[in-house]
Amino acid sequence: MAWSTRQLAELAGTTVRAVRHYHEVGLLEEPERGSNGYKKYSSTHLVRVLRIKRLADLGIPLSQIAAMDGAEEHPEEALRTLDAELAATIERLQRIRVELALILRQGAATDLPPEIDAVASELSAADRDYTVILTRVLGPTGLGALRELLTDDSYRTTFAAFDDLTPETDARTRSELAVELAPHVRDLLADHPTLSEQHKDSPLGAERAAHTIAVAVHDLYNEAQIDVLVQVNQLLEAERNAES
Repeated sequence: MAWSTRQLAELAGTTVRAVRHYHEVGLLEEPERGSNGYKKYSSTHLVRVLRIKRLADLGIPLSQIAAMDGAEEHPEEALRTLDAELAATIERLQRIRVELALILRQGAATDLPPEIDAVASELSAADRDYTVILTRVLGPTGLGALRELLTDDSYRTTFAAFDDLTPETDARTRSELAVELAPHVRDLLADHPTLSEQHKDSPLGAERAAHTIAVAVHDLYNEAQIDVLVQVNQLLEAERNAES
């Protein structure tokens, strides 16, 4: 006795389309055809389809099933790999649930990790957008330095005038602010030494992280603010050169 494609699919609890796809990707051998031209499936085909479907239901890709070369009865390596992937997925989902609970409980925003958002409430719009980008760019060291900086009250006080700069701010005001900010920035770097290395353990790599940060500064801050940042850096560099 033989089964048609539809009958085989029904017995295996799958679809005719799935059976045809198994043929297309080389998972299921083509059966003999009857005198009427229709395919004639046997018990061997049914067992094969049931094994394929079982492994696919467990989450093993068809391409990986095809590479098992007849070891579908107990594919230990594939199952261990799948188990590790599921464990990682569960861990990620549990971490997301913890974050969601914090967001819902604290009414936090979703563009920043809760531990960063909790200390970022007083940031300017540009600073907040910059911080959002930093959370994607920085590694553990950089994120730790960022949290430290955002919890430092002197940081917000020091840069209040910087936030008020507009593109129309004159050159004298910019230079005076740079001279005023330079010692504060020097002290902040001394108090938070990891700030100078914040991109070194970036998941993007140090070079790409530094480039991304530079682009973000250029895009998010106005001409006067960038000018002041450049001048502050020049003043601090001159100090370091004078001391060496």
